[in-house]
Parts: sequence; structure tokens; C-alpha cells
Amino acid sequence: MAAGHIPVTASGLVFGDLYRHEGLLALDREFLAELGSADDALREQVVRARAAPSALAPKQESDLLLALAPHLERFIARLFGIEAEVRALAARHRELAPLHAVKRQFVQRKAMHGIKPQDAQGIDGPALRIELERAFGEPFSELAFARHVTRWQQDEPGNAAHLDRALRYAAWAAHSSEGRKQHRSGVLFKAPAKLDPQRLIPVVTDASAGFKSHRLDGAHRRRREGFKLTDPGTDLVGALDEANYCIWCHEQDKDSCSKGLKEKAAAGRGAASFRKSPFGVTLAGCPLDEKISEFQHAKAAGNALGALAIIVVDNPMVAATGHRICNDCMKSCIYQKQEPVNIPQAETRTLKDALELPWGFEIYSLLTRWNPLNLRTPWPRPATGKRVLVAGMGPAGIALAHYLMNDGHSVVGIDGLKIEPLPPELSSVGPGGSRVPFRPIRNIKEELYEALDTRIMAGFGGVAEYGITVRWDKNFLKVIRLLLSVGPSSHCSGVCASAAR
Repeated sequence: MAAGHIPVTASGLVFGDLYRHEGLLALDREFLAELGSADDALREQVVRARAAPSALAPKQESDLLLALAPHLERFIARLFGIEAEVRALAARHRELAPLHAVKRQFVQRKAMHGIKPQDAQGIDGPALRIELERAFGEPFSELAFARHVTRWQQDEPGNAAHLDRALRYAAWAAHSSEGRKQHRSGVLFKAPAKLDPQRLIPVVTDASAGFKSHRLDGAHRRRREGFKLTDPGTDLVGALDEANYCIWCHEQDKDSCSKGLKEKAAAGRGAASFRKSPFGVTLAGCPLDEKISEFQHAKAAGNALGALAIIVVDNPMVAATGHRICNDCMKSCIYQKQEPVNIPQAETRTLKDALELPWGFEIYSLLTRWNPLNLRTPWPRPATGKRVLVAGMGPAGIALAHYLMNDGHSVVGIDGLKIEPLPPELSSVGPGGSRVPFRPIRNIKEELYEALDTRIMAGFGGVAEYGITVRWDKNFLKVIRLLLSVGPSSHCSGVCASAAR
């Protein structure tokens, strides 16, 4: 179906307008009008911030973006007609909230601190589990445990026996070898491990043969069978566990994951320098200055699309970062003596949660061109008439092409590998480079993704294409390539010799 045949806004804009400069300006006006109707003071803040973004202190900008995020989420949901799906996604976030409160307040502070590991070994966990299931009135799960403990704590005297069983079970699950094995795949009965820089990889040592040999515990092994994806990353439960483990230290301007971990400046010695890890690595934080603490805050609040929009402000090519790609943010996390927040996992899950919504790719694509949370460049600049050739479509070339296109230049990207053509209905490029109508992507898994063991290399992505193994989902390369083929058609010819959609 042609892009122009799908109306998406009350003012008459259609899908094709979302890929045109004038359409994006009209969309922004519609967003500001809707924002003004809901919160006129916030709209005025946005207008002033866009006029002088450098006048905002970091904390002020963070607060503004977090205030805007739910408004943007509602606007996008209405824009694409997916209000019910976005509400359902937010509800899944809220449903998991007891896990995080009970983990910190009950499991870690009461059970793990109140019952010693050696005492927990003697607890009959399986018998307690049966008793708890009977009290729950439903099968045992970590979420059921958290929900019922939350309810029992509201009337603690009347549920003292239930809470005692739950406390002892939590200690057994967290401390005992059998309990940890039982809940290895969960999040509730775990505490951050202390870091030993000289023993970052846990190994099992065997000296039975007269010499020491080291191997990974069997539970940490991931068998590689053919070329299927071997590491799908975390699910929503895992991502929210990380987002709630984060202490959102942007509020104190201590978000070292983004800005770097600095030494305390000595009196009279000028600005502080970055600290180094025990291995001599400079802890400078995210090289993109991504608003990590802010997106985690929005994610934990259930604003899935708002969290993605915050990420995209500084990291529009987020499909090329995150899990299995980068971890400078983790190295600089405020937690230096215990396990850091797994930011790449949370980041990639945030992207996936958005992509898996109906029209998820189109939403992500739109946010890379129009993003009201980007106070400095909320939409692409007008056409400059300049043409740029980017040689090498690896990570650097990908990012450079995106920013050049949004700066108003026409961009063509080339690579040493043969870049295979995409289907015309996706790229809008027909035989011989002719323009054809494109089909917006409603279901990314059905319409775009391929199984990695049958996928044919497309020649796009540089080291991401030929250097990364099956631990990373290379379907993201097609996502990125389409993002770069879809600039505002008034001035962008797209990369890889592809015309804009």
C-alpha cells in the first residue's frame, strides 16, 4: 500500500508526510498545540528551551524531558492509532512493579540481612514453597510472591505467619546453593555481587589431576548450534530490574555512566580528571553522552516510548549500540565495588519494546527525524544543496550519514562489500534506481526480520556485518539501513545509492 493512502493525523497528514520536511514541521505544530491543551505552562517551557537550550542547567533539561516524555508517548500512540497497545505495554510495566519494591525492601534488606547464609542452608525451601502456594491460591512465581508479600505487609499483624514463611523462603532462595539454582533465571532473589577486579569471570577450579584447570560453570555456557541467534538479550522483567537498580543519579548530577567518573578536584588544581579502572581504562562514560539515567527513570515509570525518545536524543542509531556492542557506560557506573547496572541490556530492551508495537519501526524511524525531546534539533534542517559521499558504512559511517542527512545534506554511502538491494516495497527504490511507492512496516518481525541461520549477508554495516558473531541480532542492520534510506525527501537521497522513501 502506498504511503500516501494511510491517514495518520487529525489534521490530514499521512504517512508520506512523516518523511518530508514540511510534514514534520506540521507534525511539530500539532504536537505543541496538543501539549498546550494539556499543560500550557509546559508548552511554554519547551518553546523557551528550544530558543536557548544552552541556558538550561543539566538538571533542568533532564526534568523537562522527563515531564515531556509521557505527553510525547500519548501523542505518538494516537498518531499511529495504537493507544490500546501502548496502554497495555505500560500496564505490563506497572504489573511488574512489586518485584522491584519487594526485592529491595523485603528480600535484600530483611531476608538476606536477617538470616545468615549458613542458617539458610538448613531451611526446607521446597516445603515452604508448597505452603506459600497454598496461601497464594495460585502457582508459585516470583511475581506472585512479590504481589502477595506486598499485600501481606499492608496488614502485617494479621499475616505474620505468611510473612515469616516468605522471609525464610527468600533467604533460602537467595543464600542456599539449591535455592540459587532454583531461581537462577529469575530476578527477585538476587543481590548485586561484590566485584573482584582480579576475578571478573567466575570459574570452577579443578586440581584433581595434579594441576589446576579452570572452566566455566555449566550454567554459564551457551551452546552454538549453527548460525541461529544465541543471545536474544533480556526480557522486560530483566530490563526493569536494571532500570530500578539504577539510582537515577542525574538528579544529583552524578550520572557518571553518561558523563564519566571523575576524581575529586584538589583545591587550586583546576577541573577534575577522569578516574581509571584497576586495569588503567579511563572511565569517561558514554561517548555519546546519552541521557542514561533519564531513560531508565522513564522506563521504570512505564513510559516505554518516552524512554526510547530520550535515548534517541543523543543516540539515534541505538539499534547499533546496546547489548553485545558497547559497555563504556557500565564501566563508569556509580557502582564501582559491586555489579554495575547492565545499561546495554536495558537500552536494547527499550528499543525492542517499541519496535514490537504495531508500527514500531515507523515510530523509531520518526523519532530519528522528529523528536520534541531534542531541544536543539527537533526536526531536520532545510536542504543545503550540498552532496556528501560517505565511504564505509560501518558504525562511524552510519552515524555520520544520519547527522549529515538531518543537517540538510544529500548523502550517498558506499562500502567495500557489495551492498545488496532491499525489496523495492521497503526501500522505495525500484530497478535502475527508479522511485516506487513504499509500504510502511506495521509488524517488524513478520515484515522485516529474518532468521540468522538463513539470512544472506547484505554488505551493509562494516564490522557489524562481517565481524560480529551470532550473539548479536543482525536484523538490526536492516533496521538501520532503512532508517538511513528514509530522510526527508525534499533534500535527502539516502545512503547506499538508495533513494529516500
